[in-house]
This record gives sequence, C-alpha cells and structure tokens, in this order.
Amino acid sequence: MRVLITDRTHPVLVEKLESAGHQCRVWTECTYDSLLEETKQYDAIVVRSKINIDRNFIDHARHLKCIGRVGAGMETIDVDYAESVGIRCLNSPEGNRDAVGEHALGLLLALFDKIAVADKEVRQGLWRREGNRGLEVKGRTIGIIGFGNMGGAFAQRLQGFECQIVAYDKYKPSGYAPSYVKEVSLSELQRCADVVSLHVPLTEETHYMVDSTFIAAFDHPFYLINTSRGAVVKTTDLAAAMQSGKVLGAALDVIEYEDMTKDGIDVESQPDDFRYLLGSPLTVMTPHVAGWTVESKYKLAAVLAEKIINVLQ
Repeated sequence: MRVLITDRTHPVLVEKLESAGHQCRVWTECTYDSLLEETKQYDAIVVRSKINIDRNFIDHARHLKCIGRVGAGMETIDVDYAESVGIRCLNSPEGNRDAVGEHALGLLLALFDKIAVADKEVRQGLWRREGNRGLEVKGRTIGIIGFGNMGGAFAQRLQGFECQIVAYDKYKPSGYAPSYVKEVSLSELQRCADVVSLHVPLTEETHYMVDSTFIAAFDHPFYLINTSRGAVVKTTDLAAAMQSGKVLGAALDVIEYEDMTKDGIDVESQPDDFRYLLGSPLTVMTPHVAGWTVESKYKLAAVLAEKIINVLQ
C-alpha cells in the first residue's frame, strides 16, 4: 500500500514501512490544499503539526485506512470524526515518554535550585550564593495531573527523591498507578501538592484548565510545571497568580502563544502577561522540546511505523 509522509521524521519510519512491503513518499513541501488532492492516491498519511486534519479534509480522504501522527498530541486531527468514518488515527506517545519524564524532572530541579538564574548571573560575573539558595525535592508532595505515558514516566523518575507522589487522572479506573504513587481526587491534589505537573492532552475540556478558579482551589502556594500543551494554562491567570504569590514559580516547555509551524516568537507583539513571565526570575522556559531528544526521534518514528503496519496488513 502507499503511504504519504508530510513532514520530516527519522528515516526508520520509511525503512520499516518499506521493509513491510509498502511504498512511501516523503513530501515535506505539501500544503493543506495540495495534500487534499494528492491524498486520493494513498492508503495512509503521516503528519506532524503543520497540517490540520479537519472534517473537510477527512471528507476528501475517506478512502484512507489510517492517519498517523509522529508524536503524542492529536489536537490537529479530528479524531472522532475520522474514526466515525472508518479511518484509524494513530500516534506514538510511547516513543517520547522517557524524554518528557526526564525533561519534567529537569524543569523541577531548575525551579528548585534556581539553575537558570544562577547560570546567567555567573556569566555576568556575579556570585550570589545566598540569593540562589535552593529547595530540596525530598519531603515535598508532587502532584501529577494526567497519568498516561508522560505522567507515568515522570513519576518513575521521581522515585529516588524520597518525595510523596500523588496522581489524578479523570479517565482511568482506580488501580492505574504503581505502588509508589497515591491516586487522589483533584480536590485532594489541590489540598496537598507543593508542585503540580501537567500531562494532559489539549481538548475542549482541558483548554484553560489551569485558570484563576483552578489556582484558587489550592490550599497553599505551589509550583507549576507544564510539558503538555500551552493552552492548557491560561497565561493571564498564571501571571496574576505569580504576582500575588499563589504560584511560586513556573516551568513551561509549552506556552499558550506558540506557533508550532514557526521557529520563533515575536516577543514585542505578545501580551503583557506573557512578557511578564519572560522577565520573571521565577520562570524557566524551554521551546517545546520536552519530548525532543535524539533517542525519541527514533522511537517516535519506529513505534508509529509498527502501528501503521498493523493497520495496513
């Protein structure tokens, strides 16, 4: 069968598909409109983030057997509609869960030990030891919201820190967490957590999940880590909570205002709330790279290839 790959990915994707007897075409210059015509020639397509697979696209591509995304998030694909007309939608969160788990841990340590601030100061010739006195993870309660591949990987890496790990996942039946993680309700997590790490997909339900109401429900000030999607957090409300002291610090790999089709942000055109976060010593930011390692690039493609092969056989 014929598979169209619309974005750059690891060569193992093509290698595995062709070894299974399928024909592949890599077409990274495609646009939504050009893909709409070309897709008629293919049995499967593989996308990342630059093409929005909406209802109109799916209506033009009902012959497809599957749509694959190299990655975890599926917000650029109308999954429910595609599957309602018989098109399987596939992703590969197993491929970058280790990378995300490690990055989330790195963000936590960067927040607690003021690593980014201290590094900048030393490069300027400053040696502020007292001003950069850090915190220990040991003895604190880390709350994980969303306990799928990413949340589970983060919890696994926290084991050696002698901290309490609690998890909330609305969509999992009880018994989902390993013995070193306590399953709790959202209200209990908001009562006890010193740190909150977000590992949820972006859906209508999770859009702006972290807003002023959510933040106000916490019993005490806390730190926030977001490696999921930027729009899960309402930036205006986060900035206000940091200014009031309810949020003690934020580590953000994703931001509400990012454009995943571009390699930059026009800072001057951004709202004041985001520019406040950029200028705050209480924030640590990375450019949506939590799942972006040498190893994950291979694993994301390899895992997706196996899933596509299973569908096309």
